[in-house]
Amino acid sequence: MLWFAAPGRQRGLRGLASFKLLWCLCLLALTSLPQRIWAPPYKIGVVGPWTCDPLFSKALPEVAARLAIERINKDPSFDLGYSFEYVILNEDCQASRALSSFISHHQMASGFIGPANPGYCEAASLLGNSWDKGIFSWACVNYELDNKNSHPTFSRTLPSPIRVLVTVMKYFQWAHAGVISSDEDIWVHTAHRVASALRSRGLPVGVVLTTGQDSQSIQKALQRIRQADRILIIIMCMHSTLIGGETQTHLLEWAHDLKMTDGTYVFVPYDALLYSLPYKHTPYQVLRNNPKLREAYDAVLTITVESQEKTFYQAFMEAAARGEIPEKLESDQVSPLFGTIYNSIYFIAQAMNNAMKENGRASAASLVQHSRNMQFYGFNQLIRTDSNGNGISEYVILDTNWKEWELHSTYTVDVETELLRFRETPIHFPGGRPPQADAKCWFAEGKICQGGIDPAFAVMVCLALLIALLSINGFAYFIRRRINKIQLIKGPNRILLTLEDVTFINPHFGSKRGSRVSVSFQITSEVQSGRYPRLSFSSGSLTPAIYENSNIAIYEGDWVWLKKFPSGDFGDIKSIKSSASDMFEMMKDLRHENINPLVGFFYDSGMFAIVTEFCSRRSLEDILTNQDVKLDWMFKSSLLLDLIKGMKYLHHREFAHGRLKSRNCVVDGRFVLKVTDYGFNDILEMLRLSQEEPSAEELLWMAPELLRAPRGSRLRSFAGDVYSFAIIMQEVMVRGTPFCMMDLPAKEIIERLKKPPPVYRPVVPPEHAPPECLQLMKQCWAEAAEQRPTFDEIFNQFKTFNKGKKTNIIDSMLRMLEQYSNNLEDLIRERTEELEIEKQKTEKLLTQMLPPSVAESLKKGCTVEPEGFDLVTLYFSDIVGFTTISAMSEPIEVVDLLNDLYTLFDAIIGSHDVYKVETIGDAYMVASGLPKRNGMRHAAEIANMSLDILSSVGTFKMRHMPEVPVRIRIGLHSGPVAAGVVGLTMPRYCLFGDTVNTASRMESTGLPYRIHVSHSTVTILRTLSEGYEVELRGRTELKGKGTEETFWLVGKKGFTKPLPVPPPVGKDGQVGHGLQPVEIAAFQRRKAEKQLVRNKP
Repeated sequence: MLWFAAPGRQRGLRGLASFKLLWCLCLLALTSLPQRIWAPPYKIGVVGPWTCDPLFSKALPEVAARLAIERINKDPSFDLGYSFEYVILNEDCQASRALSSFISHHQMASGFIGPANPGYCEAASLLGNSWDKGIFSWACVNYELDNKNSHPTFSRTLPSPIRVLVTVMKYFQWAHAGVISSDEDIWVHTAHRVASALRSRGLPVGVVLTTGQDSQSIQKALQRIRQADRILIIIMCMHSTLIGGETQTHLLEWAHDLKMTDGTYVFVPYDALLYSLPYKHTPYQVLRNNPKLREAYDAVLTITVESQEKTFYQAFMEAAARGEIPEKLESDQVSPLFGTIYNSIYFIAQAMNNAMKENGRASAASLVQHSRNMQFYGFNQLIRTDSNGNGISEYVILDTNWKEWELHSTYTVDVETELLRFRETPIHFPGGRPPQADAKCWFAEGKICQGGIDPAFAVMVCLALLIALLSINGFAYFIRRRINKIQLIKGPNRILLTLEDVTFINPHFGSKRGSRVSVSFQITSEVQSGRYPRLSFSSGSLTPAIYENSNIAIYEGDWVWLKKFPSGDFGDIKSIKSSASDMFEMMKDLRHENINPLVGFFYDSGMFAIVTEFCSRRSLEDILTNQDVKLDWMFKSSLLLDLIKGMKYLHHREFAHGRLKSRNCVVDGRFVLKVTDYGFNDILEMLRLSQEEPSAEELLWMAPELLRAPRGSRLRSFAGDVYSFAIIMQEVMVRGTPFCMMDLPAKEIIERLKKPPPVYRPVVPPEHAPPECLQLMKQCWAEAAEQRPTFDEIFNQFKTFNKGKKTNIIDSMLRMLEQYSNNLEDLIRERTEELEIEKQKTEKLLTQMLPPSVAESLKKGCTVEPEGFDLVTLYFSDIVGFTTISAMSEPIEVVDLLNDLYTLFDAIIGSHDVYKVETIGDAYMVASGLPKRNGMRHAAEIANMSLDILSSVGTFKMRHMPEVPVRIRIGLHSGPVAAGVVGLTMPRYCLFGDTVNTASRMESTGLPYRIHVSHSTVTILRTLSEGYEVELRGRTELKGKGTEETFWLVGKKGFTKPLPVPPPVGKDGQVGHGLQPVEIAAFQRRKAEKQLVRNKP
């Protein structure tokens, strides 16, 4: 440019002025070019204690950064206008010196990943804001950084560890925490920031301690934790023992010696929150070689980032096999923090890509803003952020027991919803149960569990109020007690009944409510066993009976049922009255639609019995075994919902049943199920009555933990009732007895229930109930009692199964009739719309199979007559070497190849006036000029389509053989054809005539990556004068046609798409129609390498 701008000195001042003007114009032109072209590379500084801490250095930041940068720069999905570079920046292990060195890195990077030391995260964020450089950290736990107004250039590349911790603590209700760290400065600062963040959420952190590796400091720290108030969870801020952390190893061993790993505390390693710790089929030798540590690790819950399709070690070995990582590195010698560094660099690249696409610039604040709503697959896990830029990747809780040295997943931590999802493997807590939960108010927003009031003063005030209340209530209670004792056997609300109050009925005869309708009942020997009788109607009359042989009586005009207690010494009425009046009164007060109400207690002539209302439909067991009663799922769900509501009411009243069975659920005349027989065990204990040991059949409803307990048949628990409900669900679903499908005697079933593993439960086929109900049943009979849902939770789930609808039989029928009457017109319109939609779908499918004109004729019921076309152009193509490719591929891979290729072709022909006739194997046939005639344009449309298809094939890659090119041959010919619909089953639109054969011969005699054109088609193309470029091939032998002069279509004027270069033609004028030996060898070599990596241990 200079010699052109300044031709010589002799031009003097005029020449110099012209030179300066032209130079300025050149500079102006350069500066006006798009900024992306001249953008410098974006250099990422990876900050961390890579030299002063040997365990951090095992993360191999240099290798991780280089791998991420290489993949980003090669990734075609990134259209940044930037290239990326990296620089490893060492951070001192002392926070003060680390901040000083960070300031010196100002000019060395465009953005930073780090710092790793939370001690100066806030200062680094403020410096980054001043420098307009982004700070993307995976380790900064400081809760102050969540304020985007104060820290606009800061972002976390992982979910906040505190958010994950609090989610887990909230689920288990562990509020009181202690934090202990190793004596390295980075972990000391981490511990204090973790404690500060937990306290900012209102959680009590009892102690924040530091310990070295020596036994004295570890013992001292653990003793302080034991002395602290109500600590349940201990957060260990130090390197995990599973990746070589010696301090944590010594700490857990000493905790085991001090009996602190017996289930009193839960230990959580903090550093595992910062990476994805492998656990699938990954044994840890440190646990295998150290039995004491293995036993202590039973008290540890490891919370780590969830891996997706493969573990960190698998992803690392795959990268090494591809040559992206030096093979001399062993994956088990690399810290999983490697993946976190890799993901952080990809995080910046994704934010950069979003920012550049939106506004073409990427300032530090813009990068942070565009890190929202991201989702990408990192090194071996899915990275996600929400609309605020907060990480929402999933975590997993890992656990082990003292017998194994592998970790197992127990819960998934859903950070987005802040909930835990159970993963079928329960946590093995030492001692069999988790630490005692704290009060729920610690995790309730707007509630304060402990204020600033002096505890002693608060206790004194509470005691004074308590004494005053006790004095008032004591006097009221004394008066009420005296009144209740009088009302127990006297007055209209009396509880104790005698022979003067009831009239026993002969079990064989009687009618309810007097004898307005004279009916008798035949009642089987079940009366004597205490079960509801099976009744059959016949004419008769009401006949008195005696109490020894009847369980049915009339009380105040209503039928009642008596549940008799075993014979025993009950004493006199006064003694029973004084010891049992509270229990009697509590049971009398139970009133609910689904609780069979207690009428009273019969006590006379040495017999004691519970008196309840008589239900005419008998027990649920009787209904299920009576095959004459037809039960659909609505009927069954109605009965189950009644049972749920009844048990929910009992549990709300803090009343566990203890004897829940299908025979203790009775059904009245309106088919409303009611729970009965509640309180029976309590009365037995209160009266100190002996009872025969129940049979094995009677114990099939009892929870396993109660079966194992001594005198378990008399114990009751809320979780045990939930288990019994699950067994009743099985009865209702299959209409059979408990465990009826197991084909084992009851005694052997009980033994298997008592002694798992394996856990022994009924097997219900999926066709008997909706899958949601089956899943609920399995939750209810979980082996661990604490994992079973409450009846409140069961009720809420069951309502969702029925979409909130009532399931009472009568109410449901009336509601359905009313709704049907009111919405009949809407129903008809809805069905009409659905019919129209289905009709449109059918018509669309038909037009895809046949030409629109032909499809329209068929829809009208008309016969489609064959039609002749004077001149059309046909296209044939096939895949060169398809037989060889098929022989080297799996059948499903061949299907995927043809589907991918012909999907590409189908997309191309949509922009041309052509009709796809059919595909047979690898052959693809297209026509133009039919069924809709287009004059002489048919040759041009086929030629244009052929060029587009050939151009697209040049870049097409097979999924399973990307290194092997897909070459096609194309043949074109023009002439007359006849067309018509052939067949009644799966009708096809077919073409007939010599033109079809000639076009096929043009394809079969063609060459790879070439369009073979007949003389007739070339003549039409030249007539159109649209600039088609053809080359004479010469005379070609066509089978059955002799020799004809044919041509190659090589391009068109104005067609700018690249065409693949055809293989060279040999001396004989031909090329092989198969794959090249070099291509076959390359594929076989790649296949062998994959097999070798797969078989590598």
